Amino acid sequence: MATDERHHKGKGGGNGEAGHAPSVPLTRGLSTKLLFLTILFVMLAEVLIFIPSVANFGQQWMSQRLRTVAAFAVVLMNGDPDNLSREASNEILMATGAKAIAVREEGMSRLLVVSQMPPQVNMHVDLDAVGPVEAIGQAFVTLFSGSERILRVHGLVGETGKRFEIIISDRELRSAMLVYARNVAVLSLIISLFTAMLVFYAINRIMIRPIRAMTQSMLDFAAAPDDAARIIQPEDRGDEIGTAERELADMQKTLQRALSERKRLADLGLAVSKINHDMRNMLSSAQLVSDRLTMIDDPTVQSLTPRLLRTLDRAVAYSEGVLAYGRTQEAPPRLRRLRLAQIVDDVQATLAIGPDGGIEFINEVGPEFEISADGEQFFRVLANLCRNAVQAMSGDDDPALVRRLTVSARQDGGEVRIDICDTGPGLPPRAQKNLFAAFRGSAKSGGTGLGLAIAHELVTAHGGRIELVETGTGRTVFAVILPQAKGDTAGRPAARRTTAGDEF
Repeated sequence: MATDERHHKGKGGGNGEAGHAPSVPLTRGLSTKLLFLTILFVMLAEVLIFIPSVANFGQQWMSQRLRTVAAFAVVLMNGDPDNLSREASNEILMATGAKAIAVREEGMSRLLVVSQMPPQVNMHVDLDAVGPVEAIGQAFVTLFSGSERILRVHGLVGETGKRFEIIISDRELRSAMLVYARNVAVLSLIISLFTAMLVFYAINRIMIRPIRAMTQSMLDFAAAPDDAARIIQPEDRGDEIGTAERELADMQKTLQRALSERKRLADLGLAVSKINHDMRNMLSSAQLVSDRLTMIDDPTVQSLTPRLLRTLDRAVAYSEGVLAYGRTQEAPPRLRRLRLAQIVDDVQATLAIGPDGGIEFINEVGPEFEISADGEQFFRVLANLCRNAVQAMSGDDDPALVRRLTVSARQDGGEVRIDICDTGPGLPPRAQKNLFAAFRGSAKSGGTGLGLAIAHELVTAHGGRIELVETGTGRTVFAVILPQAKGDTAGRPAARRTTAGDEF
C-alpha cells in the first residue's frame, strides 16, 4: 500500500526517534482480534444450524428405517406370516435392526415379526407428529443418555394408508448421529476458517491497513512534526476512512504551521531581546541628554520637553517589558481610574502626524470620561490600533482623499465602548480571517500582524474584547469594549475637538 511505504520510508529522518516509535504487538493487534472473533462468530452461527441439523438427521434415520421395514412388511402381508420360519424371521429382523414389526390398519394392530419382545419401551416416536422442538429434545436424549433405550417408532408409509410400527434399540441411532455430528462439526470448522479468512482479508484491506497506516503516520509525525514528508497522503475514498485520513492530514498541516509560527516567534523573540538590550542603553543615554533640555529657556523647547521625556520613559519601559516577555507572560494589568482623553492625546503625539501628512486626527472623547484600566497597557492598545489605521491611510497620496482617524467613547450599559474609526481602504479577506493571529493578520505585505495580536492579548487581560465592527472601502471601525466596575460612571462627553497635526 502506498501509504504504508511512505511512512516506513520516512522513519530514518527527523530527529532519529521515528525508528523507536511504539508499535502494537501482533497478538494484541486489531487484525488478530478480528480473525479470532470472526472464527468465533461463524462457529456460533454453525452451532445454531448444527443442533437442528443433527435432530433432523435422527428423524430421517428413523423414517428411513421405518420405510425399509414397511417394504418387508408388505411382502409378509402378501404371503403367510404364520408359515415364516424362525430363521427367516431372525434374518428379517437382523437386516432391519428391529426387535419387532407390526402393522396397524382399520384400527387393528397385527404383529408380523417378533424376535424377543422387550419388557418395556422407553420412548414412543410418532414420526408424523414430531415437531422441531420435540425432535431436538429427542436428539439430545439419544446422544447423551448413557444406557441403551428401547424406541417404538411408528408412522404412515407411502400411500398405502397403513401405519407401520417397529421396536428398535437406540444404539445404532446414537452411533449414526455421533458420526453425523462429527462430520458436521469438522465441516463447520472448515467453513468457519475459510469464511474467517475471506472476511479477514476483506476487512483488513478495507479498514485495518488504512487504520494501521494512519496510526503509523501519527507516530511518525509525532517523532518529527517539522518534516512535511510525514504528513499522511489521504486516499481517494468517500467512506469514513477517507474522511478520517483527510481530517488527519488537515490536522497535521495545521499543527505543522502552528509549530512553524511558534518557532518563528521564538526566533523573533530572541532577536528582539538582543536588539532591545542595546536599545535600552541608547534610550537611557537619550534620557540623560533630554534632561538637559529642561534648562533651555526657549518656550517651544519647554513645551515639548515634558512630552519628549514621557515618550522616552515609555520607550525604556517597553524595552524592559520586551526583555521580560521572553521569560514570562504579559504582566497582569494594574487597574486604575484614568481619563481616556489624555491617553488618546498621548497616542496622537506618538503618531507624529505632521502638518503636511494629510491625516486628520479627531479625539471625540470628553475630558472627564473615565475608564478603569492599566495606563501603560491601554496606551499600547490604542497606539497599535491607531498606528495601523494611519499606516492604512498613508498608502495613497491622492490629495482628494479624505483621511480621517476618529476616536470616540461611550458608556454602554455596564461596559465602556471605545470606537477607533478610519477612512482607509479596509481590511483584505486574509486579514479578516486571521484578525488577531500574529504573522497572519497583517493587512499589508511584509507586515507581522503583531499590533492587533498584542492589542487583543492586552484587552483580554482586562476582561474586555476587541471587535471588528465594520470594514470596507472608505470605512473601518474597531471597537474596544471594557467592563465597567460596579458603581463606576463614565464622564459626560465633551464637545468635539479637532486637531490636524498641530503638535509634534
